[in-house]
Amino acid sequence: MKYFPVIVFTAFLAGCGGGKKEPAAPVTVNAPEIISVEKSAVPDSTGTMVFFEGGSFLMGSEKGLPNERPVHRVEVKAFYLDRSPVTVAQFRRFVAATGYKTEAERFGDAGVFNFSTQQWELQKGATWEYPLGPSGAKAGDDHPVTQVSWNDATAYAAWAGKRLPTEAEWEYAARNGGKSDTRFSWGEQLVENGRFQANVWQGSSLSDRRTEDGFLYTSPVGYYGETAAGLTDMGGNVWNWCADVFRPYPGSSEPFPVSPEVKVIRGGSFFFDQNGENSFSVSGRAMNSHETSLFNTGFRCAKDGR
Repeated sequence: MKYFPVIVFTAFLAGCGGGKKEPAAPVTVNAPEIISVEKSAVPDSTGTMVFFEGGSFLMGSEKGLPNERPVHRVEVKAFYLDRSPVTVAQFRRFVAATGYKTEAERFGDAGVFNFSTQQWELQKGATWEYPLGPSGAKAGDDHPVTQVSWNDATAYAAWAGKRLPTEAEWEYAARNGGKSDTRFSWGEQLVENGRFQANVWQGSSLSDRRTEDGFLYTSPVGYYGETAAGLTDMGGNVWNWCADVFRPYPGSSEPFPVSPEVKVIRGGSFFFDQNGENSFSVSGRAMNSHETSLFNTGFRCAKDGR
């Protein structure tokens, strides 16, 4: 069953503080069958992923939202992570090789925020190529692919011989291999020396739209440079799907009904979030339904280390 949105409104508009939320009224459609695909015969280029040695780190934050608590030690094994989110051009190669149809294409619509009505809408014909709908601009090849569900991202990763990163791997990488404790993956501020460090929402509300960072929607991957670990877009631009089911951290007193259909998203996006700057932080976390496709959500891949 597809819900639009299930946790979308709570995650993106009403915050994601870990308490139980009442979901928006669902729109029910018949769920399409997930298409299995063969792995790509093309090996990964060594320049497209960053290797992280395994180790332990303190995950979460006592200064963030309730769902980021308590801080707890986590062990991760060695892994590789894509330098940047998967781009439109990369996703197009996957589609050309497999004939894959995304869930948005099979459902016939996807989530777009209508700034005129100030509401989320199921936009007919919105897809990874036309994330704002058929009358909107075509997505740039070097921009992160959006309007892809968790299921779509998983299918791409399997074809590429990879997988989605775990939430712990994502945060470990955002913390530069567990070596930094700054608020963001690049430092402490969204703007340093007069320059934005990520593609983020600058306004104070949904009606306050600005382009001080240079972009109204997505930006080309890598536009704002790399972190100390060599990654790009680890905050802002698009939310990143992670492999995990969203659940409270061990020892948390925050009530939350765990569902296998609700997956973790990390990193924030160009779009407004009630949690503000916290959504771009290394510890900020939110969630969404595995079938949901939105104009501000993409993904990057990981694979096991040597």
